[in-house]
Amino acid sequence: MAIKDESTGAPAVAVAPRLLPQKRRGLGRRLWPYLLALGPGIIAANAGNDAGGIATYASAGASYGYLFLWVMVVITVCLIVVQELCARLGAITGKGFSDLVRENFSLRMTAFILMSVVIANLGLIVSEFLGIAAAAELFGISRFLAVPVAAILVWLLITRGSYGRVEKIFLTLTLVFFAYIGAAFLARPNWHAALIGTVIPTVRWTPGYIELLIALIGTTITPYMQLYIQSSVIERGVTADELRYTRFDVIAGALFSDLISGFIIIATAATLFPRGIAIKTAADAAQALQPIAGQYAQLLFGVGLLGASLLAAGVLPLSTTYVLSEALGFERGVSRSWREAPIFLGLFTVFTALGAVVALLPNLPIIPVLLGVQVLNGLLLPIELFAILRLINNRELMGQYVTKGLYKGFAWSIAIVVSLLSLTLIGVTILGWFGVNFGS
Repeated sequence: MAIKDESTGAPAVAVAPRLLPQKRRGLGRRLWPYLLALGPGIIAANAGNDAGGIATYASAGASYGYLFLWVMVVITVCLIVVQELCARLGAITGKGFSDLVRENFSLRMTAFILMSVVIANLGLIVSEFLGIAAAAELFGISRFLAVPVAAILVWLLITRGSYGRVEKIFLTLTLVFFAYIGAAFLARPNWHAALIGTVIPTVRWTPGYIELLIALIGTTITPYMQLYIQSSVIERGVTADELRYTRFDVIAGALFSDLISGFIIIATAATLFPRGIAIKTAADAAQALQPIAGQYAQLLFGVGLLGASLLAAGVLPLSTTYVLSEALGFERGVSRSWREAPIFLGLFTVFTALGAVVALLPNLPIIPVLLGVQVLNGLLLPIELFAILRLINNRELMGQYVTKGLYKGFAWSIAIVVSLLSLTLIGVTILGWFGVNFGS
């Protein structure tokens, strides 16, 4: 029997359709702030999947199959923690990393930290343009055309656009990483073995395994990513009340970025590992995929490499420019005009041009350059992590937002473990310079 409205006698079913849209609108209003917050976390995390990162993940899959997938799960948790600390520092203090270091550390320590950042980042900027060159040549385009065009496009984007526009384009570039998911499926991996490698930790106590483990940590939790996210949070004007939205951005960025890293490992584990094919660069991995998984797998891998290198070629000079501008007290910001921030935009121009020019030098010793950059980043990361932890636990700076309890203990554990592994990598590298080589 139908229920009727007592005043009109009409069926009362008309009330229900109005309730569902209201509930949906209420849910949409709650979700919308989280979606609007997406930006710095996703950009920073995915910028770590640059040419060097792709080469490292591909090497892990080619050398050890699916054994490193569980490591990516652990690294993802660590990346979320470190990124959250930096985002919180920026939101609560309203200051960048360089400003806080200058105000809270000695002059010598400040100079050491900031100069290490700049030197390491300059090497990484060159490596991103090398990645653009390698990706272009996969498609038959000369590096002498691709690198200058890419440098000009990145320069125009930063110097002629607002922060909102830059962020939207950077976010759009992250879509190219879906290409690696396609490449992994084309490789027809053993999904059961991949699942086991993800959930069951397997450690091989050999120098080669440990060295690659350290490289995975260093390329995933990269110092410039933390500097970028803190500066971006400030430029966005994120406040303490909006921290929950920024945390969502950080978590989403880390999960998406390392999911892509996992698919890179899966693609190369399925194709290169069974055949014992060794690789040194991301371009090597793309070329090796073609005869095994087909030309489309190579195409997708090349598209991912190009997009990743373009993203990092924008983020790295920008991160370095923020560091120097903050340290020297100059006006800064992507939304600033040349008249308002000439030093900031001038430094960005110099860094971008320098990276592109060096990448085009003939007979460039690529491997020694990248090795030196890796050592510098290995030295920098522990220093930066301990600096971040000292700042985040400074009650005068952070007030009620200091790190507490188990979260604080876990953050310190990350810094200690990463420091020990980084020092190990540096020691192995230095011994290698003197001819002391370790087996795999």
